[in-house]
Amino acid sequence: MTEPRGIVVVGASAGGVEALRSFVGGLPADLPGAVCVVLHVPRTGTSALPQILNRSGPLPAAHATDGDALEAGHVYVAPPNRHLLVRDGHLLLSHGPVENGHRPAADPLFRSAARWWGAAALGVVLSGNRDDGTYGLSEIVRQGGKGLVQDPHEALYPSMPRHAAAQSPSARPLPAAMMGAALAELLGELPGPAPRAVVEQAEMDAEDAMTAMQDVTADEIGGIPAGFGCPSCHGALFELPGAVGRFRCRVGHGWSAAGLLDELGSSLEGALWMALRSLEEKAALSRRMAGGATVRGHRTTANQYAEAADEAEAAGKTIRQLIERLAALENDAPEDALS
Repeated sequence: MTEPRGIVVVGASAGGVEALRSFVGGLPADLPGAVCVVLHVPRTGTSALPQILNRSGPLPAAHATDGDALEAGHVYVAPPNRHLLVRDGHLLLSHGPVENGHRPAADPLFRSAARWWGAAALGVVLSGNRDDGTYGLSEIVRQGGKGLVQDPHEALYPSMPRHAAAQSPSARPLPAAMMGAALAELLGELPGPAPRAVVEQAEMDAEDAMTAMQDVTADEIGGIPAGFGCPSCHGALFELPGAVGRFRCRVGHGWSAAGLLDELGSSLEGALWMALRSLEEKAALSRRMAGGATVRGHRTTANQYAEAADEAEAAGKTIRQLIERLAALENDAPEDALS
């Protein structure tokens, strides 16, 4: 077993499989660092990503196993429905709270790498929607590590690398296939295997602990009540100190501003569809009751039911227009307005 000189943490989402295939295809067979990968995948089912990466590059890839020691020249993939973290040269899997609706998520891995590996951590953000990995990469850079982002012109979904580059201007944009050589060079500049330095930062420690399912709540981070509800559990959200546009609820579900805005939009659309269904059912029942009243000769009652049906159908038309307007607003929104 060869102890890694440094750690490479990679985050990807939509379009990430193709990006990861190119990425691992460009890694040298003698890479002196360990590689940890998070791809946002559904929490149910299985993932064939390790097999895909094994066929795509020279390094062995496998799903991460809780407690395993990191080894140079190996690729560790987060399994579905588990956050992947690093702890002093070892892997940790956790069923902790989702971040931006994902488990696994990129930010917890990046944050733990920044905390435990400091300047020996290298962060890579590949294709994906929203801004996952942006905060985590900024923490790596802040602790002296380096960042790479996939060239947005190459990425199938450029939002993640664009947000990450905007937050961490020092991060170098490259095609995924060219990152291997750059990472080998950066790893070669490190002094060699050494004890990992734990970054002492109360907020990062608390977030790390929540992700690892320890008995810590958002109260201990000192967040400010944001006045919004958590889309995951409907509890109150707190805006985190020292980080504009980052939120957590009491039990730890984490959201960026972009992720929260998208999720609230989805919740709003769901509520509008429920309202439309209720109105359509009310109109249909009122029409049926009006017909029955007409048969029985109750004209006044029939008219009242008919009026109720007309009002429900008119309200339903308004709801349909709101749904269409909401879709138009989402399509017209600038992709990087929050970067």
